[in-house]
Order: sequence, then C-alpha cells, then structure tokens
Amino acid sequence: MSDQVVTRFAPSPTGFLHIGGARTALFNWLYARGRGGKFLLRIEDTDRERSTPEATAAILQGMEWLGLDHDGDVISQFEGATRHAEVAHQLLAEGKAYKCFSTQDEIAAFREQARADGKSTLFRSPWRDADPATHPDAPFVIRIKAPQDGATVIRDQVQGDVTIRNNQLDDMVLLRSDGTPVYMLAVVVDDHDMGVTHVIRGDDHLNNAARQMMIYEAMGWDVPVWAHIPLIHGPDGKKLSKRHGALGAQEYQAMGYPAAGMRNYLARLGWSHGDDEFFTDEQAKEWFDLDGIGKSPARFDLKKLENLCGQHIAMSDDAALRHEIEAYLDAAGLPALTQTQSSVLERAMYCLKDRARTFPELLEKAHFALISRPIEPDEKAAKSLQTVSDGILSELTPHVQNASWLRNELEETLNAFAEAKGIKFGKLAGPLRAALAGRAVTPSVFDMMLVLGREETLARLSDAAK
Repeated sequence: MSDQVVTRFAPSPTGFLHIGGARTALFNWLYARGRGGKFLLRIEDTDRERSTPEATAAILQGMEWLGLDHDGDVISQFEGATRHAEVAHQLLAEGKAYKCFSTQDEIAAFREQARADGKSTLFRSPWRDADPATHPDAPFVIRIKAPQDGATVIRDQVQGDVTIRNNQLDDMVLLRSDGTPVYMLAVVVDDHDMGVTHVIRGDDHLNNAARQMMIYEAMGWDVPVWAHIPLIHGPDGKKLSKRHGALGAQEYQAMGYPAAGMRNYLARLGWSHGDDEFFTDEQAKEWFDLDGIGKSPARFDLKKLENLCGQHIAMSDDAALRHEIEAYLDAAGLPALTQTQSSVLERAMYCLKDRARTFPELLEKAHFALISRPIEPDEKAAKSLQTVSDGILSELTPHVQNASWLRNELEETLNAFAEAKGIKFGKLAGPLRAALAGRAVTPSVFDMMLVLGREETLARLSDAAK
C-alpha cells in the first residue's frame, strides 16, 4: 500500500449533497489534507435510472460551497464498467468465481423452502462446484466463491474489530446476466485502481465491508483502512430526514450560513478534539484523526451551528465576507448588490459582523448602508422623529458639518449638543437612528455616520428635518 494517504468521497448522483454526505466528504478531506495526501471524488453513477446530471451538478456545487477541493478529475463509476467486468472474468478464469445459471424463480423457491424448513435463507447455488461440461446454453450471472468456514474480521478504526461468520456470507453476484457489474464490485475495483488507502464512510456500509473484502482478498489486493462513521440524527434522536428541516448543503448556503462555520460544525458532529468547539480549517486539518470519531450517532443542533457561524463571521476578513454574502444572495435568488452597495457594505463590516450569526442577520444590521435616499422610516422610527422638536435636527446640522470626521470628535460634538439642549444623548439617538436608517434598532449612530460619510449623513439629516 502507498505511503501517501489517499481518501475519496463517492456520492450517488440521485439528489442533492445530503448534510450527512457533506460531513463524510469533510472527514475524508480533513484526513487527507492534514497528512499531505490526496482527496479524490468519484460519482457512483452506475444506477442509470436514478442518476441525473442535475444531481451531479448539485453535489459539485455543494462541495464547492463548502470549500472541499478534490485532486484530479471527477471519476465516473459508470465509465469504468469494462474494467469492472474484466476483474469478474479474471476471478472466473482463476476459479475464484463461477457461472450461476439459477433463475430468479429457482432462487425464490429455494428461499421459500428454507423458510419452511427453518433453515438459513442465504442462497447456496447448485452451480458453485458444477462441472463446466454440465453448463446449459442459458443466461448466467458470475458469483464470487465466498469463504464457507471461519470468520471475516473487519478491523475498523471507529467501530473496532467487527467479526462476521463466513457462513453468513453468500456467493455475491459480481456480474449480472446482462454482463453489467454490480455496485459492490465497482466500488472495490475503483478504490483499488484509484489507490485509496482509507475508506471513511457511513456505518450503514459496515456490512458491505465484509463482502467487499472477499474481492480484495480474491484479487490479492491490499485491503484499505476502514473507518465507518455513525450517521447523523435529528434533535429528536431519529435519523436525520426532511421532517427536521433542510437536508441539502446548498439549502444551508441559501439560508445564509457561512461555509467556514458549516465546516467547523460538521467536523464537530461525531468527532472531537478535547473540549474544542470553535476552530479554524488549519486547526481542523492538524487535529483531525480517526480515533477522535465517536461510535454513537451525532445530533444535529441548529443553535450550535448558528453559534459557531456567528464566531466565524466575526473573525472573517471583510472583503472575503462581502464576497461570500454576494454568493449567498445569488444562491438564495435575492437581488445582487450594486457596486456602491458592495463597497459601502465592506466599509461597514467592522460594525456589523460581531453579533450576526447568519448573513440575513448581518444584512438586516446593514440596512442603513444599503438603502438610498429618500429614506422611509418605519412606524417606530417615525414616532421618534415626531417626538423631537421640529428644529433640533436642523440645529444639529452645522455642528456635524464642522466636526472632524473621527469617532471621538463626533461623540464629543453630539454629546455637547445634547447637553446644550438640556437633554440626554439617548433622546437624540432615537431621531438620529430614524434619520440615518429609518429604523429604531441599528448599529451605533457614530458607526453609521462614519460608514455613510459626511455628505450622505448631512443629506439624510436634512431630509429628516424637513
């Protein structure tokens, strides 16, 4: 086996990138990236009826949003069908597989009889050791010769050693009667040919490992390191499903969660590094290891996701944040920002990003920076404008006009003005919020003035004073 770690993510393109699949992809990505290895992407599109180009596109877009870059080209499992069949024929030629002519009706009858006799319904083909001279001229499948004695031990890095008695394994079909390879064969051949060293996947595949090991061993190939990770459950402890809300990675993008926060949260779903909850990508790559994965299903918790997303928004670079917000608007089907709005938004980031957990929350706080005159105050803001004496905003204007446009100077100017008027600054702040943002709840008045600049601030005060 190669010294270089090679992992893979192998989704079936029958729908969107499920949140569980996204976590599997992330674990594989972290494991490979943290060890200077390769992370490969294979689309398991052998089910031609259910696989769609749209689903493949959705998976690729979901991976791109999450920032899970892969090495090399995307591999199509379907395109490897000739190679998969070649391996089945090699095993047949070596006597490690055989032609089975049993029909579906005969197999059903065998199982019915076994049930009636109280025996195992595992199909035992009468063709396993038949003389080729007795083979009829009829359709056949190719089955692998499963070991019949002893046990197969799956040495799993998460589940520990899992032992399956070989008399529980059937002679698995490798090639169907129409000559097409089955999924179980395709997976093994692809993983071997791609040089995959570590198979990290959901524990719903655990039983498949024993059957896949038959092919590895029959071909004399190195068995990869297995790591079967528990599934994700909803808050109610049941398997995550549509009743729990959004399931696709891209749905979370369209709801305005930052990708870094989602990566952090998904990494913590079923894996831990001490008590660390919040961490960067670099820390995750350095820390991630298979022995940190728990055996129990993880529970998806929206509050924890939002909390982590808020921390990631707060520490993000302003330009990168603006760029991601623009991608969010596109994903959510919302109007794009104008060049002016985009520029003002980036300028305002310092006073917006500290307590926003999602992009819609941040954009709500950014309302003052994104609107243009004339500003229509909402009901609450309009009331605070009515409570201020008619001329107070007009009187304030020259003071603001002459102030140096620095935060401490603006604070001094406004506080001195309020004092001269015999009112507390709070009484002045309400009308100012209404004038500058048309809202009663906004970032600080001083931050808004700094972001808007002298000219726009004065124009808004002048409008409100009329």
